[in-house]
Amino acid sequence: MHTVAILVLDDVVPFDMAAPLQTFDWTRLPDGRRPYRVRLCSETPEVRTAGLGLRIDLGLDALRDADTIIVPGRSEESGPPSGRVLEALRRAAGAGTRIASVCVGAFVLAEAGLLDGLRATTHWMAAGELARRYPRVEVQPDVLYVDNGQILTSAGAAAGLDMCLHMIRRDLGSAVAAHAARMCVMPLEREGGQAQFIVQRHPPVPRGSELEPVLEWIEDNLAGEITLAAMAARTGMSERTFSRRFREQTGTTPLQWVLRARVRRAQYLLENSDHPVERIARQAGFGSPTALRERFRRVVGTTPHAYRAAFHGRPAAPADRS
Repeated sequence: MHTVAILVLDDVVPFDMAAPLQTFDWTRLPDGRRPYRVRLCSETPEVRTAGLGLRIDLGLDALRDADTIIVPGRSEESGPPSGRVLEALRRAAGAGTRIASVCVGAFVLAEAGLLDGLRATTHWMAAGELARRYPRVEVQPDVLYVDNGQILTSAGAAAGLDMCLHMIRRDLGSAVAAHAARMCVMPLEREGGQAQFIVQRHPPVPRGSELEPVLEWIEDNLAGEITLAAMAARTGMSERTFSRRFREQTGTTPLQWVLRARVRRAQYLLENSDHPVERIARQAGFGSPTALRERFRRVVGTTPHAYRAAFHGRPAAPADRS
């Protein structure tokens, strides 16, 4: 029997812990046997979380016998993990134990040095901070999970379910994983490379900067043609100077900014209107449905049709006028 140890630290996010607990605990072989033994372990017997106090019977020694260790996410107020926790994870990794994180649990793995030189993901809102704190980690903010073989990371809690189903399929085959997916009321077919559905936000621009007026003009004129020359003319700069200052202040090029603004407009319309894709393509400035589909997939990682199926009718994020 394969032992899965869920490492519960203070300020654990309850659903991040419950997702792998449920997935592995409900897995059954064709003859009805349980292939996984799931254990909760922690550094201390008492663990606090949002509105709950948890008592965990097993300590860090339980990690020594685990075949898989999963580190759930923690709240934003959490301090760094202790040296004992980090050393236990390093020891387990050195012994060949499979180690995975859910959501911002990736920060714990990164602090232990287990993600150095590897690709990793976390919730898209925390991806920038993960990359800033741990420059040796190749952060991929737009995927559901990353499998490096021994070390895996996943995005949000729902993506943690995807990652767990992936591990089950890797361990026991598609039939067992499909049954586990049905028990969790989850699709099995989502792959790790499918993008997180990220609200496409622009890099921040200081208020009152010389770019603010032209950025507002871009947002108001997305349906029309927006050229580098037109943007530069509105600031009174040459195209070369404008491009340089734009990149200095935003970290991206003017045309990339326009592309993301148009994708964001398309996202809003897909979520909040019944307009056909042809009309949305014109309203967002893509010109044709083919251009919309191509660029939308490049930025968001899925098709406009799939995005609308997932998000139509949900409250939209406010317009971004960074």
